[in-house]
Amino acid sequence: MEREPETLAGTATMIGPHGRGVKPHVNRATWAALRASRSGVVASDGILYATHAAEGRKASREGESVLGLRRIDHVALRVVDVDEAAARWCIQFGLTETLRDESRALLRCGYEAYSLELIAGGKPGFDHQAFELARGVTLGEAASHLERLGVPHEPNGDALRLADPDGNGVELVPARESEDVWPDVARSTAELPGFRPRKLGHTNFLTGDLEAQTSFYTEVLGMRVTDRLGDEGIWLHVNADHHVLAFVEKGYPHFHHLALEMVDWGELRVAFDHLAQHGRWLAWGPLRHGLGRNLCGYVRVPEEECFVEIFADMEQLEPDHEPREWPDDAHSSNVWGVRPPRSYFRFDHEAVESERQGLEALGIQLNEKGA
Repeated sequence: MEREPETLAGTATMIGPHGRGVKPHVNRATWAALRASRSGVVASDGILYATHAAEGRKASREGESVLGLRRIDHVALRVVDVDEAAARWCIQFGLTETLRDESRALLRCGYEAYSLELIAGGKPGFDHQAFELARGVTLGEAASHLERLGVPHEPNGDALRLADPDGNGVELVPARESEDVWPDVARSTAELPGFRPRKLGHTNFLTGDLEAQTSFYTEVLGMRVTDRLGDEGIWLHVNADHHVLAFVEKGYPHFHHLALEMVDWGELRVAFDHLAQHGRWLAWGPLRHGLGRNLCGYVRVPEEECFVEIFADMEQLEPDHEPREWPDDAHSSNVWGVRPPRSYFRFDHEAVESERQGLEALGIQLNEKGA
């Protein structure tokens, strides 16, 4: 019997629209070539895969086609009630509704198509995140790229749907070109409120396999490493923003937060005051990250088992940025010195109530347990 090609198999299962599960896997030969390449670029069947940013930029200037990502497009969360959730996210976080039907709602920060998708049904929480392909990269080219690496995927409307090694849903969408080329402050609107985030900035996940997640997003999707926090975390970028995605090793997978960007410290203050009037609280913050440099605070959202990071002043990377190794200490996490509480990495009822009542500050510690 003919032997199947040897693959690297993930342990997660991707569920398609008809309920069938498929294992994410990557062809070993191509994967090994990507990891072993000293030039930073591997050519395979006419497609160029950039493993280092400088080589990717060089190849692009020389007219080669480099598969890559442009920015984060949206995050999708499953909710109990679309009407209730849409109203809540709009009034509390300053989002604007662009579409609503019985099964979903699309919400935006500013002038983008949408930033947050709310989907009815299933256990509340993370469903998927989507990334825009680089300009000039088609869905067909992206599908060919995934096929060559042996990564299962399927069409999902005007997108490709796949899953990472932890089973988190990922979509790839074509680059979205706006007819209005001006920055947001130079545009006119009759729809957007005065209090609103500038954009969806990034996402962060807990994981039990940091190495596998790093390999998938760098070697399959072409993200680049910005910073490492010892063996405990990694921050990845696709453009000048310090990171579009981060992972923290905690022994189990869970969506941690989506991040909404404000202009400056003044807008953060307005946002935190506003959210407090709606019964929200900061699980950690306000703080200044060493990693990323951003000012921020983390708002607990128990309804969808996640946090929202409200941030400003993110570090902007140089084109020739090289990854940095940060020590795993308080200064790296928060240059103002306060580490996150133990509840910050948990989503169970006990952790939520501990935060709500400020029990850790009273010396009442959480019991050790997982997510």
